[in-house]
Amino acid sequence: MRKLTMQELNRLPVADFKATAKSPVVLVLDNVRSLHNVGAVFRTADAFALAHIYLCGVTGRPPHREITKTALGSTESVAWTHTATTLEAAQQLQAAGYQLVAVEQTTGSVPLPQFRPAAGRPLALVLGNEVFGVDDEVLALCEAAVEIPQLGTKHSLNVSVAAGVVLWDVLSKLGVFQA
Repeated sequence: MRKLTMQELNRLPVADFKATAKSPVVLVLDNVRSLHNVGAVFRTADAFALAHIYLCGVTGRPPHREITKTALGSTESVAWTHTATTLEAAQQLQAAGYQLVAVEQTTGSVPLPQFRPAAGRPLALVLGNEVFGVDDEVLALCEAAVEIPQLGTKHSLNVSVAAGVVLWDVLSKLGVFQA
């Protein structure tokens, strides 16, 4: 066994990546304060070929040194939009037919292994602020909430880690990784 070389990984140039089909999932970052988290989410969005990231409220946006450092160039390959509020982005996505799903622990949340995305509809995953989670007004617009089952003493994961876990699970269920 050996590690693959960069040539063997067959990575697309940014222009070619932008022209490829994207996953039917977008991310909505609700007032995420950590610029490192924002950069890590961009990198994850690139890895899973997401269509878009919505950076809402105080969420940092490119170009910024701390985002760029963590994103490793993915701010150039992943489309993004900034909205003044998360509610504004959620309402736009809802009007466009997206299934809005909060990644949040709520009284009605579904454990991630049990969650099934709505068939034939694009999906918008809403990830909340590191301290306060998803805004209550936005949560009220969501059709569902999913939570990641955990076994430890802490009750939460880093927002960028949660994004990666949920995206891998959802995209697997959508058959994105099937050859």
